[in-house]
Amino acid sequence: MAAISAKDVAELRKQTGIGMMECKKALVEADGDFEAAVKILREKGELKAQSKIESRIAADGVVDIMSENGVTAMIEVNSETDFVAKNESFKEFVKNLLMTIVAN
Repeated sequence: MAAISAKDVAELRKQTGIGMMECKKALVEADGDFEAAVKILREKGELKAQSKIESRIAADGVVDIMSENGVTAMIEVNSETDFVAKNESFKEFVKNLLMTIVAN
């Protein structure tokens, strides 16, 4: 059995966009062979499921406006759920984006 490192798992995840645990399981099953692991993921339907995730709509979010020193910017940042849109960290992220836009 080949030793599967976190770096190998991260590389497969980067190539496929699939979760870390699924990538690790596929690499273990494929004995560390990347091509075989991708084939295993495809056979299990993981790659197909990933495309379904990509088609989800980000319908919730935040619209914010900032004006400083005669420069005004407006931004809309979307999320998939209202829980994210209402989160203080998300709102702070949007404010930081606006400050960067106005500053530059």
